[in-house]
Amino acid sequence: MAAAAANSDMFDEIVMAEERFHGEGYQEGYAEGSHVGVIEGRRYGSLHGAKIGSEIGCYLGFALTWQCLLQKCVDEKNCKKIRALDSLIGMIQKFPYEDPMYDKLQEDLEKIRGKFKQVRSMLNIQSDFRIGTERSSLTF
Repeated sequence: MAAAAANSDMFDEIVMAEERFHGEGYQEGYAEGSHVGVIEGRRYGSLHGAKIGSEIGCYLGFALTWQCLLQKCVDEKNCKKIRALDSLIGMIQKFPYEDPMYDKLQEDLEKIRGKFKQVRSMLNIQSDFRIGTERSSLTF
């Protein structure tokens, strides 16, 4: 009887081996995929965040420079331009840089881009802003 029980256990192990190995392989693959996913997500987030930071930094530098240039002129046209520049600077300063979970991040970024286009139009400046992996440039 003991021999029959031992044979039965061996056959159960052989029959169940595929299921056991499938489960173990799934667990190992899931753990490895989770680890690689975190690394890849962190890399993507850093790259995307750097692009947004570079874009916003260019907008702020542009606005601050023009704000300084227009301070000397105090006619009505320049007052409107200065108010638009102040508005753009205020939007950039309120932008939530340190909160990646901010739910309106893309919406606020689009508002800043729109305000930047409006300011460029008021100043009659053509701009070509590109960010790529090889180079980034802001040309006027």
